[in-house]
Amino acid sequence: MKKLGIITALLIMTASSAQVIIGDDKGTAPSNNKSSVLLEFANTNNKGIILPYVRTVPASATEGTIILDATSATTARVKYYNGTWVDLSGQDGTVTSALADQPTQAAVAEIADAKSIMGAQSSAADGVLILESTTKAMILPHVTDVQNIVRPAPGMMVYVTKAGAKRLAVFNGSKWSFWKP
Repeated sequence: MKKLGIITALLIMTASSAQVIIGDDKGTAPSNNKSSVLLEFANTNNKGIILPYVRTVPASATEGTIILDATSATTARVKYYNGTWVDLSGQDGTVTSALADQPTQAAVAEIADAKSIMGAQSSAADGVLILESTTKAMILPHVTDVQNIVRPAPGMMVYVTKAGAKRLAVFNGSKWSFWKP
């Protein structure tokens, strides 16, 4: 019932094109810069956003799609789509035990056109969570160090705010990979 309430609240906020902050009422964006944010997360330092585990990678997807490619449980990688699939991990991860907890398509009757859209009434993009905006972005959860995350889940994404080491971090089930601007 709690999940239904959260989803209902998100849908109501989405319908009004409001900014959504998950985890608290402040988020991580500076208060004078909230107008450029569609979705952000609490500054809790120990949590991230988990990408969908995909056992069959689509041949084509909407540009900007990010997934955990779990086609092979022992060579999992975080990928994004920009016309072709691009590997963000740079190294194989093992997600065998994590996949045991994930539903299979045979176990779940997936609704093909089900999706949550934020920032617009509709979207042609195919995804579970779709952020539609020409002026707003998503801010990833902030952590000071990935070592503070006790049990990172495969497919986790965070932004590391450690002084001198600010970067995007993705966890493939075995190892963290870091992307620095």
